[in-house]
Amino acid sequence: MPPIRNMKEVSSKWAEVTPQRAPQYEKGVKNPKQSWEANTKAANDSYKAGIQASIQKDAFSKGVTKAGQGKWVKGAVEKGVARFGPGVQVAEGDYEKGFAPYRDAIEKAVLPPRFARRDPRNLDRVRSMVTALIAEKQKQVG
Repeated sequence: MPPIRNMKEVSSKWAEVTPQRAPQYEKGVKNPKQSWEANTKAANDSYKAGIQASIQKDAFSKGVTKAGQGKWVKGAVEKGVARFGPGVQVAEGDYEKGFAPYRDAIEKAVLPPRFARRDPRNLDRVRSMVTALIAEKQKQVG
């Protein structure tokens, strides 16, 4: 049997040393050896095959069951809370760019008149808005 440290020592070293590698991480992202975009596009068929294989094995549901609610809550609270605000701030431009066509579709939508509360004709206003947003989504996805 090959010698190897116990799991606690391995994981402890990983947790201690890896965060110090943030500058190397940033450098690698800014100067990759290969293009993420080109390689990801080239992997499209493999992605589809992997997804189909995962569906056949019901892997998604099994993975959720294995992780459990507790793991999700723990990760979301311990990692997500601290990252939430900064992540939103960094994404402001992306949010604006992504939402702008839908905001414009909402502004251009023509709504039928509003009737008294609980009048079923008011649902036509909702239907008009949904139709406008679906049409915009179709334009976005091609």
